[in-house]
Amino acid sequence: MPLFRRLILPLLFLLTSHTHAEQALQLTAEIAAPHNLSIGAVPPPTPVVELLPDPSREVKDDLPPIPTIDLTTPPDDLWQRMRNGFSMPDLDSPLVADRQAWYLNRPDLLKRIFERSRRYLHHIVDELEKRGMPTELALLPIVESSFNPLAYSSARALGMWQFIPSTGKNYKLQQNWWFDQRRDIVASTSAALDYLQYIYEMHGDWHLALASYNWGEGAVGRAVAKNRAKGMPTDYLSLKMPGETRYYVPKLQAIKNIIAQPQLFGISLDPIPNRPYFGTVERSENMDVALAARLAEIPVEEFIALNPAYSRPVMPGTANSPLVLPAEKVQTFLANLQNHEAQDKPLTAWLTHKLKKGEKLEGVASRYGISAARLKQLNGINARTKVTPGFALLVPGKDAIGHEDIAARLPQTPAKPPRATKWKKGKGKAKGVAVKIRKPAVKPKKR
Repeated sequence: MPLFRRLILPLLFLLTSHTHAEQALQLTAEIAAPHNLSIGAVPPPTPVVELLPDPSREVKDDLPPIPTIDLTTPPDDLWQRMRNGFSMPDLDSPLVADRQAWYLNRPDLLKRIFERSRRYLHHIVDELEKRGMPTELALLPIVESSFNPLAYSSARALGMWQFIPSTGKNYKLQQNWWFDQRRDIVASTSAALDYLQYIYEMHGDWHLALASYNWGEGAVGRAVAKNRAKGMPTDYLSLKMPGETRYYVPKLQAIKNIIAQPQLFGISLDPIPNRPYFGTVERSENMDVALAARLAEIPVEEFIALNPAYSRPVMPGTANSPLVLPAEKVQTFLANLQNHEAQDKPLTAWLTHKLKKGEKLEGVASRYGISAARLKQLNGINARTKVTPGFALLVPGKDAIGHEDIAARLPQTPAKPPRATKWKKGKGKAKGVAVKIRKPAVKPKKR
């Protein structure tokens, strides 16, 4: 019996193992085969995989928020707003470095220009953005006039944008005995941008447009045509042009570079608030310059700086130009004007005196308490003026406020442009000696 058991047990173990192996193979085949489940059939269980936590995905409340930049919010500094709108191609020329050095060697001049520009820059940048024009053009008055609205050149160009009389008339800038809109901040800016748009559309190139602004679009057009006929390039740097025009665009590029990266050049730019410096008030009646300044509660110098178009102490209502006042003084002016008119006070204290036969200017001046020289200045009288009986003279009334002081401060368009001076090297024995030649300069400005 023990021998039988020793023989049969291993045999049973082998049979059992074989049966389990067949069942395992069958089960594996069933799992691997696609399931054709009928309604109500229960699919095999899906294995559950438990992922370990990822420390990098954990949210911690103590972490600082990620800083963001809202590009739709305008910057507080007008200089930065201007930089954001720079879109004109840079000019690659050694003359740019030359002009940069020229400006950087005159830090006091730059400081005065930037300080003067604070009154006008916001308005110019605003107008450029409305038209979709490069904001570098807001720096053009630095090249033209150092942002001086009273600047007058030997070519009879006047104002911040330096319009000559003919181009000023073409762009509807009024010029008469009372005022000259080439000096008007709002009107001249609008005219300058109109002109720049026109010459850009003509040439399709901002460098050529700027050359046209200085030299004249006709002259630039002829220079381009001449190069094209010779199979030569027609870009700004390839054209033959006067020296002033050759340096014109490099000057603007130099100023742009300084404004773009003042720290690189060791320049400190005082921030300019990115808000309007001035507002405007429409009017239709004559008004004294001194009274307008008093009603706005600002110095006469500030009033004239914002309203430089007027040549006389009385601003005619027919000027079709609004008063320009510091933005924070507009409501002050309106309230004081309402109070002034409620008291039935006049808006002007100046009178018109018609010259009688036998009257002399000295006698008229003495009668109204003003010097003969000031009377001539107020009325634009010079050596070429024919003063005959019936000539209408503007004279101060008894209530005129500080008429001598006002008359001295008002801008006047010179009857004759100042003569420019050219410097040439002498051809004598002493080499390099500069000889001053008194000779009118050739000014290429055709505006």
